[in-house]
Amino acid sequence: MQKKYRLIVALDVTNKEQALSISSEIEFFVDAIKVGYPLVLEAGLGIIGMIKDHAPVIADFKVADIPNTDRLICVSAFEAGASAVIVHGFTGRDSLEECVKTAKEYRGEIYVVTEMSHPGALDFMQPAAEAMARIAARSGAHGVVAPATRPERVNRIRSIVGNITIISPGVGAQGGSAADAIKAGADHVIVGRSIYESKTPGVVAEGIVKEIEKCL
Repeated sequence: MQKKYRLIVALDVTNKEQALSISSEIEFFVDAIKVGYPLVLEAGLGIIGMIKDHAPVIADFKVADIPNTDRLICVSAFEAGASAVIVHGFTGRDSLEECVKTAKEYRGEIYVVTEMSHPGALDFMQPAAEAMARIAARSGAHGVVAPATRPERVNRIRSIVGNITIISPGVGAQGGSAADAIKAGADHVIVGRSIYESKTPGVVAEGIVKEIEKCL
């Protein structure tokens, strides 16, 4: 994924027409559009291919199962047109390596969740985040997910994973700052509600891109 705008939009809507309308409005300001279960369960897996016409799609399925099941999920996502899949790291090395292997077959990317952006991530995820970051880096994953809501954690994860890509959710509605996350070491920030709940999603997306540009 190129670092042209450094913005990824989390499109957590459930209506296909709304999703496509927003995708059209934001396509000139994003490096990728992230879709997850809310949209896919309502609109069907084919929505990935439709959104792909506007921007590369990251399938945020947070894959977390045994290696064979992980492979089947990743295959479905890539064959539907996804450029990348987000997976969990806590299932361990063998599951993660199977996801990476599958991604390479499709010339796709795998992003590994190290620590999520909500407060509950402090309960169990943060103590294991650094270990998951190390496994992700060793597995050959393209990148990791680290929280914009805690820039110091982005900085810490960066020190562990080296030069692989960090995508950072939690900007906007969750309180994270795009500028702070980028300064801490994120390559891309992920913004959801602030954009897709806006009456002018393209204008908001452009504003975030300009905010990012000022800190580079």
